[in-house]
Amino acid sequence: MKIRRLMQGTGLLMASIPLATYATEKPNIIVILVDDMGYSDLGCYGGEIETPHVDKLAENGLRYRQFYNTARSCPSRAMLMTGLYPHQAGMGWMAAADLGTPAYQGKLNDTSLTIAEVLQTNGYDTYMVGKWHLASDMENDGGVIDNWPNQRGFDHFYGIVGGASNYFNTVVNVDNQRVKTPADPSYYLTDDFSQKAIDFVSNHNYDAHPLFLYLAYTAPHWPLHAFDKDIAKYVERYKKGWDQLREERFERQKKMGLFKENVRLSPRDESVKAWDSLTPQEQEEYVMRMAIYAAQVEAFDRGIGQLVQKLEEQNQLDNTAIFFMSDNGACAEFISGGSRRAVDGKEDTFESYRIAWANLSSTPYREYKHYTNEGGIASPLVVHYPKGIKKNMCNTFINEYGHFTDIMPTCLDLSEGSYPVTYKSQEITPMQGVSLTPNFSGKKTNRKQTYWEHEANIAMRDGKWKIVSKTPEGGEFDESQIKLYDMDSDPTEMNDLSTKYPARRSAMYNGWKNWANAIGVFPMDTREYDLRHRTSRRDLINGEFDNNFGFWEIVNSSELQGTFTIDTENTISGKKTARIDIAKKDKEAKTAQLKWPFKTEYANSMAAVSFKACSTKKNSSLIVQIEEAGQNNAILKRTISLTPDVSIFDLGEVNLPKNKFYQLVFYVGDSDQTTWIDDVKLTVTEIKAH
Repeated sequence: MKIRRLMQGTGLLMASIPLATYATEKPNIIVILVDDMGYSDLGCYGGEIETPHVDKLAENGLRYRQFYNTARSCPSRAMLMTGLYPHQAGMGWMAAADLGTPAYQGKLNDTSLTIAEVLQTNGYDTYMVGKWHLASDMENDGGVIDNWPNQRGFDHFYGIVGGASNYFNTVVNVDNQRVKTPADPSYYLTDDFSQKAIDFVSNHNYDAHPLFLYLAYTAPHWPLHAFDKDIAKYVERYKKGWDQLREERFERQKKMGLFKENVRLSPRDESVKAWDSLTPQEQEEYVMRMAIYAAQVEAFDRGIGQLVQKLEEQNQLDNTAIFFMSDNGACAEFISGGSRRAVDGKEDTFESYRIAWANLSSTPYREYKHYTNEGGIASPLVVHYPKGIKKNMCNTFINEYGHFTDIMPTCLDLSEGSYPVTYKSQEITPMQGVSLTPNFSGKKTNRKQTYWEHEANIAMRDGKWKIVSKTPEGGEFDESQIKLYDMDSDPTEMNDLSTKYPARRSAMYNGWKNWANAIGVFPMDTREYDLRHRTSRRDLINGEFDNNFGFWEIVNSSELQGTFTIDTENTISGKKTARIDIAKKDKEAKTAQLKWPFKTEYANSMAAVSFKACSTKKNSSLIVQIEEAGQNNAILKRTISLTPDVSIFDLGEVNLPKNKFYQLVFYVGDSDQTTWIDDVKLTVTEIKAH
C-alpha cells in the first residue's frame, strides 16, 4: 500500500492505491497511549498485573516484540502525533523549556502536522481524551492556547494539557475551557478518561464520518493514586519481591514465545538491593508502592474493556483499528511530595514506585525512561483490527521492529488518506516512518535506519545492529562509551561487540551524526531538569509577557481590590504588557506581588535586572527586589519612582553567592494606581575564581 501525497488546496495527487479489497468503508482508528508503563507490565508481555482486556486484544490481534518510543513523554508524544522525529517537530527535549533552537522550542512547530489534522482533512471526526503534553508549559501557565488539541486538529478534547495530575482532584480541559473535577469520593481520573472516551464513541455519527480517537491515559504515571479496594488485591502478590517476580516474568515471556530460550535476563540493577536484604518495614512500604502502581494499570485496562464493549454494541469493533502502546519505558524517578509522605494511594500524597520496581517493569531489559537502552525505549504494541488483520496472523508476534513514527503513515494508509506538502501556506516536513499495514498480512515493512537522542542519550538501529550510549544528567556525552549490540541474538544488550566490530560501530556513529546534524540535535543539553526549566537559553524570563503571565507567580489580597491583566492595547512595547490595577489599599494591607522564581547554575554568580515601567500617577512608587526564595531577605532592593511616561530602569548588578533558588519580585501597592511593566530582563552570569 502507498500513501497519497497531496498539495493542500490544489487537489494534485502524487500516488493513490486503494487500501484493500476487503475494505468497503474507511475504518475507525483508536490510538491508546499509556504513561510510564514498563515493557513487561501487561499480562500479554509477561506481567502478573491483571490486564485481561488488553490481553484479549492481543489474542485477537498482533503483538510486536520490538516497538520503539523515544524514552520520554513529550518527545514520544510529538513523534507519535506527527510521524516525525521529535526534534523535527520542535520537541527535542520537553515542554518545560524553550532551549533556544527550533529543535528544542518545547512545543509543536508549524512545519509538523498531527494525525488529527491530517485525518480531519480526509473526512474523519477527531477526538482526544487524556494527556496532551505537546504545548509549552509556560504558555499553558499563561493560558496561551495556540498549541492545545483543538488548535491542532481535534474536534473535541477532554483531558489535561500538561504532564501529570492528581488522580482524585484536578483541573481538566473541556475543549479550551478549564473545569474543576467534581468533589466526589468516587471520582478517579482514569475512570473519567475512560468514560469520556466511551461517550465520544457512543455519540459519534458513523454514517456521516469515520472516527479517530486518541486516548492518552496518564496512568500509571506518578503520583501513586488508587482506590483501597483496587490496591488490596495486589498486596499479597508483591510480597514475593522484585527478584522472584523478575524471574517469573522472564519465564512467562519465554514460554509465550516473546523471547528465545537462549536470551539472558539482565541482572538486577546494581543500585537496587536484594529483596531479602530489606527490613520487614522496608518490604511493607515497597509492597504498597507496587500494589498501587498495579492498581493504576488495572484501572486503564478496565476502561479499555468498557470501550471495546461499547464498540461491539455499536457493531463497530470489526471496522476499528486499535493500537495500544506506552510513551516510554518504566519510570525510575524518585518522587516524594504531598502534604503527607505516606504510601497509601490517597489524594494528599505524591509518590512514585521507584527504581527497584521499575527494574521489574523493564524485564528483561536494562535501564529506564530517559535512556536509550531497551528498558527506556521498548514499548509493547498491540494492534487489533478484525477486518484488516489476516486470521492466521492473530495471536502472533511481529519480528520486525517498529517505531512511533510509523503510526502516522499507518493511519494514513488505513484511511486511504493524503499527506499535505503544504498546510496553511506552510511547507510541511515529510513523514519519517513507514506504514505497518504490511505486517497485518505477514509481509515486511522494510524499515530502514532508526535514530534516537534524548538528553545526550543516543542510539541507532540498523537491522539487527544497534549502537547506544548513556549520558548521566549534568555530565558530558562521551563517544568512547558507545556500545554495539546484535539485537537478534542479544536483545537484552548483554554482550558489547564494539571492540570486536569497531568499524561497524564507527560507521553507525557517523550515520547517527549525519542524522543529528540534519535535524538539529546539537547542542545536546544535559543540565539538570530544573536548570533547563527555569533558565532556558532563549527565555531566562518571560519578561515581554509573550506568554501572558506564564511562570510568573501573582500574590494578591482582597484588601487591595487589585487585578493583574495582560494589556494588549496600552502597551509599552511589543504586543503585550503586564498591567496591575490597585483600586484601594488599606494601611494594613500587603502590597501585591509579581514574582519570577529562578535558580543559578553556578556556585557564585552575578545577576543584573532592567525593565520598563510607567504609572497613571505622577509620584507613585514600585519596590523591586531579588531575594532568596521563601526568605524575603532582600539581596537587591530598589524603590522606583514612576510617572505616566515610560522609563527604563537598570538596577545594576548583585552577587548571588549560593547555588539556590531566588526570586525577582515587583511589589505594587499604591491606591488608585495602574502600573505597567514590560521588557523585564534578568541575566545571570558566573563569577569565576581567579
